[in-house]
Amino acid sequence: GLGAPAPHGPRAGAGPTAADVNGAAPAGGRAGAVTAPFPGSRPGLTYLSAPGPAAPGAAAALAAAARGVPGPDAGVLRSAEEARTIGLPVIQPASPMFDPGADREDAAGLPGSRGEHLLQAAYGTQDRANRFYRDQVLPRLNAEMVTFVGRMEMAFIGTADARGECDSTFRAGPPGFLHVIDEQRIAYPEYRGNGVLASLGNISENPHVAMLMIDFVEDLIGLHVNGRARIVEDAELRAQVSGLPHEVERGRKPERWVVVHVEEAYVHCRKHIPRMQPVARTRDWGTDDSRRKGGDYFGVRAAADKAAGKSAGKRS
Repeated sequence: GLGAPAPHGPRAGAGPTAADVNGAAPAGGRAGAVTAPFPGSRPGLTYLSAPGPAAPGAAAALAAAARGVPGPDAGVLRSAEEARTIGLPVIQPASPMFDPGADREDAAGLPGSRGEHLLQAAYGTQDRANRFYRDQVLPRLNAEMVTFVGRMEMAFIGTADARGECDSTFRAGPPGFLHVIDEQRIAYPEYRGNGVLASLGNISENPHVAMLMIDFVEDLIGLHVNGRARIVEDAELRAQVSGLPHEVERGRKPERWVVVHVEEAYVHCRKHIPRMQPVARTRDWGTDDSRRKGGDYFGVRAAADKAAGKSAGKRS
């Protein structure tokens, strides 16, 4: 089916991942530790606190708190006594604080990750961030975004495996190769490639996907789409979705599709986007010739062949 993928992977059900840093701090602008309970906290945990942007000692305190604490609980102190052992004064919170260990829906409805909320608090950017969340971030595609996606000829795709090891890739085609199924779903085709299947392999372990589409030619603007993806075979998707192109370009037929269920969609500002001019080019579609594909542009295989030849020469 094409419903939203079930949550799984490194972020699903994770415990606290970092200590909290916010405006409640001891006098003198030093980093300190705040003990639960307070609004949004989890009982029995102690959170780091700092007075605001670039608080003196905050980074060192975070590093010290994380020292020797493996896995998802790195950066969370287990007790006030542990805070004292690394030289942090224990204080009471001056205001409600965001709990970095809470699930996304517990974070006052804010989009984004626990980590970004943590650093917004650490560097004093919450007001700007909250304005952006309020003014620009949607949990779906609006009509303008749908139109934008429909005329894109390229997209950058980010994925990660179950351990969080990342890959980024590039997908391109004529306008419409990114197929908007509805306001919650985008599908993009997968063709025969080098056989590595790095992105699809990541998605099979961890469905979280980040897409970035940029208009380099006309409006100089970008669109981020973050969501959860599933791999759907071509025949299966065609049985459920009408209007999919059969040949997206030069006779290439999709082997399968990635269907992304949209969780966040928001603008990428034009400030640093360069203007580009499309030019005609000759492409060697369907070739496996490494030279024509540019597959050894960086000389990796040539260097390996050269080294192998030298090694063979020494043995002969």
